[in-house]
Amino acid sequence: MIAATILPLALLGALLGLDVVSFPQAMISRPIASATITGALVGQPTSGLIIGAALELIALDTLPFGASRYPEWGSASVVGGAIFSMHPSHPAGALTVALVSALATGWLGGWSMVQLRRLNAVWARQRRDAIEAGARGSIISLQLMGMTADLIRGGALTALGFAVFAPVATIAIGRWWGSAGVERTFAVAIAASVTGGAAWRLYHATIGARWFFLSGLVVGLVLLLVR
Repeated sequence: MIAATILPLALLGALLGLDVVSFPQAMISRPIASATITGALVGQPTSGLIIGAALELIALDTLPFGASRYPEWGSASVVGGAIFSMHPSHPAGALTVALVSALATGWLGGWSMVQLRRLNAVWARQRRDAIEAGARGSIISLQLMGMTADLIRGGALTALGFAVFAPVATIAIGRWWGSAGVERTFAVAIAASVTGGAAWRLYHATIGARWFFLSGLVVGLVLLLVR
């Protein structure tokens, strides 16, 4: 089943990994979008949305700009979303294991993006004279090479992450003890604490921002309870 699933997931991970930085940067690589798309691909869109929302809470702590190293959430969310969606009954341990798998893949993805930047620099140095001369063909070929390499990187990362973590997740979930409700509560609480810290760093220094944030949080909780 893993072998039959890995190719479409790798293709999806390649596209979503490309969206993170290279093209088109349409935000479809955000966890809440990419994991939901993955769940729909597996036939469990609701499961994809659940894991995507949990991953999005953690991803809000990431500020992807400049040359900093940060997790690559596009491919990572495909891995986490696929693993969680493959257990549609959401047994105890499924959410936690899927989150850990996505985080590990995201960490590896961040490292792979740094290596790709170095490779892009090598290719740019090889074409330095042509670029300085304004050679249109050299500039276009350099851009296409970089995007193609990023596409391959995302696909390979997704295939590797899913191939490694899917069997491990199945074993871990099968041996997990305890209540599924308690496990999910702890997992979501940890994810929420991460996004709470990220929100505080962004808002606490801006006059009035914290009250807007807290008001939105209260309104959201009230709407959740009403529903």
